[in-house]
Amino acid sequence: MSETPEFDEDTLEAARILCAGPCDFVLGAASLTQLPAADRPEIAFAGRSNVGKSSLINALLNRKNLARASSEPGRTRELNYFDLGEGRLWLVDLPGFGYAKVSRSQAQEWQRLTLRYLQGRVNLRRVFLLVDSRRGLMDTDLEVMDMLDTAAVTYQVVMTKADKIKKTEAEATRAKIEKALAKRAAAHPVIRLTSAEKGWGLPELRAEILGLSA
Repeated sequence: MSETPEFDEDTLEAARILCAGPCDFVLGAASLTQLPAADRPEIAFAGRSNVGKSSLINALLNRKNLARASSEPGRTRELNYFDLGEGRLWLVDLPGFGYAKVSRSQAQEWQRLTLRYLQGRVNLRRVFLLVDSRRGLMDTDLEVMDMLDTAAVTYQVVMTKADKIKKTEAEATRAKIEKALAKRAAAHPVIRLTSAEKGWGLPELRAEILGLSA
């Protein structure tokens, strides 16, 4: 896989401005009939419950409570839509997966809804799949990757909580993930290593988002 590309200062600044600008919650869609018009590029964030998805989204957008974590992880069953840049981009916060506190039938219903969303959302540019740096890929991550491969939706792994482990450990985990992604056609080749708390990797991830908004 290629090395992480560098972004020039103008791109990083434009990305910072985009993510620091207007971003408003629009709706929580519990069915495909509730989805807003596919009238602009769309990105989505997915990840296991407790992976730090809400913290990362808030840090990316310089907010404190834009994306709110559920008091019971795994319970939210809506596709939460945000309008980023006053009509420039749809940002979608997908429900956390893991299903620790839901029935098997509820979990299967979420999988069906998500798969239908992935297969039918023609303006979806990329799914950012969040993976805990301390744990690496888990079975549920692989299941979601299978779902994304089936839907032929490009996805990019973003490792979270990189400040919680040693750099050498994080790099070893990244190497293992790269090996797993090499056989998956829908996987983006660049893995982003981030920390919402320290701000690591956020400028580059913002630049990725900027590039998808055109």
